[in-house]
Amino acid sequence: MNKHDPVSSVATAPERSGGEILVAALRRNGADRMFGVPGESALPIFDAVYEPETGLRFIVCRHETTASHMAEADGKLTGRPGICVVSRGPGAMQAALGLHTAWQDSTPMILIVGQVPSSHLGREAFQEMNYVRTFDDMTKLVVEVDAVDRIPEIVSRAFHVAMQGRPGPVVLSIPEDVLSAISNVADAAPATTIVSAPSDLQMTQVRALLENAQRPLVIVGNLGWTPAAAEQFRSFVERNDLPVVAGFRSQDVLDNRSDLYIGDISLGSSRPLMARVKTADLLLVIGDRLGDVTTNHYSLFDVPTPTQVLIHVFPGLEELGRVYVPTLGIPANSARFAEELAKLGTLDSKPRARWSAEARQAYIEYQLPRVDAPPFDLARVIDHLNAELPDDAIITNGAGNYTIWLHRYYRYRKLGTQIAPKSGSMGYGLPAAIAAQLRHPERRVVCLAGDGCFMMASQEFATMVQQSLPIIVIIVNNAMYGSIRMHQELNFPGRPSGTDLLNPDFSNLARSYGAHAETIDRHEDFADAFARAQRASKPAVIELRANRQQITPDRVLAI
Repeated sequence: MNKHDPVSSVATAPERSGGEILVAALRRNGADRMFGVPGESALPIFDAVYEPETGLRFIVCRHETTASHMAEADGKLTGRPGICVVSRGPGAMQAALGLHTAWQDSTPMILIVGQVPSSHLGREAFQEMNYVRTFDDMTKLVVEVDAVDRIPEIVSRAFHVAMQGRPGPVVLSIPEDVLSAISNVADAAPATTIVSAPSDLQMTQVRALLENAQRPLVIVGNLGWTPAAAEQFRSFVERNDLPVVAGFRSQDVLDNRSDLYIGDISLGSSRPLMARVKTADLLLVIGDRLGDVTTNHYSLFDVPTPTQVLIHVFPGLEELGRVYVPTLGIPANSARFAEELAKLGTLDSKPRARWSAEARQAYIEYQLPRVDAPPFDLARVIDHLNAELPDDAIITNGAGNYTIWLHRYYRYRKLGTQIAPKSGSMGYGLPAAIAAQLRHPERRVVCLAGDGCFMMASQEFATMVQQSLPIIVIIVNNAMYGSIRMHQELNFPGRPSGTDLLNPDFSNLARSYGAHAETIDRHEDFADAFARAQRASKPAVIELRANRQQITPDRVLAI
């Protein structure tokens, strides 16, 4: 029997190192890749993946922060824990940003840290840290593995915890000597997860509340969906005239071309949309925590008891009632809830076609190009992506004002096509695009990044080239930290401080890696540039020298 077989169950096992036992445990739980930066405290892990037949591919990265974001993005794409491995001390701390993103985004992820030898613990040895204490507040579980024989048990626990309820990150700290130790411990069975579903009584209550509503809205988060459930959901809301609002960076749950899609609550959202949420008499929230951004800084609903009837569906029981007291709280997986929702069929509800149609029309008007558009109109760039990209294209982004154009003007058509950080982390888009292209080599992947955002992850352009990934990176270059500059002008007008940036020539930088690259100064030139980038079939950069004054689609700076 192959000792690396991810599905076979054995009563005994040959003698293996802790690194080999760990890799076998990861494979048995479905992991096929891990991202990271090698370090001496984790050498047995890298030795264990040396042979290709191991089945666990190591993607070597240029920085632990970006490696952790690749793992987090992979977790978003698959619904199973993305795997990141780093060395102790500085490596672990630099990976903390990916943990924070996984925590805020409810993404399953496992970070593996090579720890100092067991005999050195507690002495402040070279690069020693107490990871249980350090990462406790941004993870679901942190474990120091104290014996080689416990690796199968603890890896199984890590997968269960990362995926059960509200998904999230887990950290495993494994000392050097534990990874090097030899054992014949047997492999554990693959983790199995329990997917929560609503009860018949709860669905009866959902029906009654929906049928009694005159101005209902559905708010969707992108947690826990499947393509089949998303289609069932679409059929149900279209049959029953239920307008749908996307929660923060969850615009890919419902095809934005549907007449029932009415926009998203995000940074820079439509004010009429937020007013409509306030005037709704019922909110059905599925798969969204109702965090800071989705609730417009907790202003859309009264805390703790909303005036609207609130049906809150979320897999983590601890989130229901955490901020808002729901009329009906349902601890359930989004896909399972959508399956039960579809069984309700056509509701005996009050006429609300006008309510839905007005909301949809407002969304369409909000997407229209401005008559007084600036010389470089990013809305035209995004509109070209709408026309050019296939329905399954994956768009990634990080943080910054440039994302406002993407969220406002791009129409997501399929589940799993929006990969973005709810944590608001800069530098996310490029590593996320790498993870996406590795996971889906057959699909078009586009990364939209600001100049400041790109520079926080620019070293991973080398990884992109090394892996021969035909990602198109669109860099919006306005030579400043735009979102911070906007807030400065609002709070301290005419006193910009610390936000101007001196950037490299991004096209020349990309060419130095052997990538396709070009720079444009007018939005009219984007279509041809994008076509050339697609034909190049290799890593590509299109630098957009944007108008510095146009800080958002609706706001102009006096520079």
